[in-house]
Parts: sequence; structure tokens; C-alpha cells
Amino acid sequence: MDDAEFQAKKAEMTPWYWWGIQTFFKCPWNEDPAQCDIGLVGVPHSSGNGSTERDQHLGPRAVRNVSGWYRRGHQAFGIVPWEVARIHDLGDVPLPHAMVNDICVKDIEGFYKRLDRAGARPVSVGGDHGITGPILKAVAGRDARLTGGHKCALLHFDAHRDDYEHIPHWLGSTRSAAHWAAYTVAEQHVDPGLSVQLGMRGNPIKPRKDINESKLGYRLIPAEEYFQLGIERTIALIRERVGDTPLYITFDLDVLDPAEAPAVANMEPMHRGLRAWEIMKILHGLRGLDVIGADIVCLIPTKDNPSNITSMTAMAIMFEMIALIADRLHGGRS
Repeated sequence: MDDAEFQAKKAEMTPWYWWGIQTFFKCPWNEDPAQCDIGLVGVPHSSGNGSTERDQHLGPRAVRNVSGWYRRGHQAFGIVPWEVARIHDLGDVPLPHAMVNDICVKDIEGFYKRLDRAGARPVSVGGDHGITGPILKAVAGRDARLTGGHKCALLHFDAHRDDYEHIPHWLGSTRSAAHWAAYTVAEQHVDPGLSVQLGMRGNPIKPRKDINESKLGYRLIPAEEYFQLGIERTIALIRERVGDTPLYITFDLDVLDPAEAPAVANMEPMHRGLRAWEIMKILHGLRGLDVIGADIVCLIPTKDNPSNITSMTAMAIMFEMIALIADRLHGGRS
């Protein structure tokens, strides 16, 4: 077999998910962020939420494993993301102090500053929700290239608010999965007046009078309000709030109903969650916004069912995030 025949046979095998070295969506593995427009990153981090299971660090590997068969075109946007943008798997954030959260968040921030300097927009798989704070500190705010030195708007899908500024630490972690939505506001990386937290539900540790109010200034749309508003009105509220501000999207899989995402870190049973098809419609409704990055968090593959439905759903949501960014870079409608 000469090299030409070898390369031809490799090309013929590319569509088959079970062949080859698994990367996110079978994208090229290239750790140089300067060589891509969209950088796919794994953040195998589990020490930011010590109150739940620790296997969230296995999330990136699980999504890589199932994503190979989903290297597809995007029917609604009429594009093939891999053909209209340079999209590479940049590998995993190295976290040598994996069990010490407040060191890990510094390493995560440093890793993503490399992407920001290169102008690469990250789409990431965690890891617990502690990863989002350091990512935001790297890609938004005064020194950030991706936002032009400005604060970003945030769209936060979650069953929980993660803005617990009234709690000094979360089992010893001060930059935890429970704090990031507060400290990124205090440190001037997120503009809460342009941001939305969507999907909160369930009983709090103690009943709160401000269950639907944000002292930080976020627009809260709890799950029950979302079900009253409906998809189209929710999209309109988000677009009106965000405007043309650079937008970061963070997606905690526990916002989904447990029927579709059983393998999450902080499941909220009985209280109705959003369905995956509704998430798809909302993300489609954001087409044209200036999405500078996104992440998906709180997947615990060891809790998933035999069909890997939570990993598969995470993969499909990641695909939609990639398509949103690629479409905007390609000149998609606003």
C-alpha cells in the first residue's frame, strides 16, 4: 500500500465514528489556538463542587467518545460548521493539582487566556460548574481580546443560580461551582444587566423570599416562568437583553428534565425541567448573536444509562453551540 492509497482509505473511513483516534467531532487535534477559529476544549475538573459526585472530570472523554458519529451539517442554518470555520480539538486543560479547586481555577484561567490572545472562541466540556468562572475571567473584561476589553453578557442555563455570594466558601473552595456567577460580576467580567439565568427550579436549602429576584442584577427566568412564557417569548427576552453585546453561554445539564439527563451532578427530580428539543429551539433563536464562547458542565458519565443518553445530549448541545459560532463567523443572519 503506497501513501496515496493509504490516504484514500483513511478518507473513506472518516465518517465512521468507531474508526480512528476520537477527538471532539473528529476534528483535527491541534493544541495551537492560533490555528483555529473555534477551539474545542476538555476541562476534566471535579473539585469545584465537593457536595456531589466527583466523576465530572470524566465528562470530556465521554463526549469525545460519542461525538465521532455527529460530524454533520446543520440543517436549520444551512451550513457545515467544519467547512465554514477552522475548528480544532485543543485537548484538555492540564490540571496537576486536580483535587485542589482554588489552584485549578488559576490553571484554567491561564489556559483560556492563551485562546483569548489568539482570538480563538472556546467551546468546552467540563467538569463541574467551577470551570466557568475562570473561563469568563480569561475571555471577558478589561484585558480580553474576544470582548474588545468590555464585559460580556451571560446566558446561564441551570437548575441553580450559582451566585452564592453570601456563603464564604463551598466546602473549602472559594472559587467554586456555587460562587462563579457572583465573583465574575464583582470582578467586572460579566454585565448582569445584559444577562439571563434560565431554568432554575427545585426546593432551596432554606425557603427564600427572593427566589425569583437577583440582587446582582441578572434577569431570572425560573423554569415555571419559562413554561408560562413559552419558547418564542423567552428567545425575545434573551435577545432584547443581550443586544449586540458579546455573549457567553454556559449550560449546566441539570437544567434538563431528569428523564433526558439522568447523569448530572445536582439532579432536581419531580420539578419539571426543560427538554432537549426546547433547548435546541432556544439556541436556534439566538442565531446571529456574537457568541464568544460556551461550555457544558456537570456530566457524570458513570451515572449514565446504557445508551449514554446524557453524554449524547451534551454532544448535541455542543454541536449547536459550535454551529452558532461558525454561522456568525461565516456571516449568518442577525
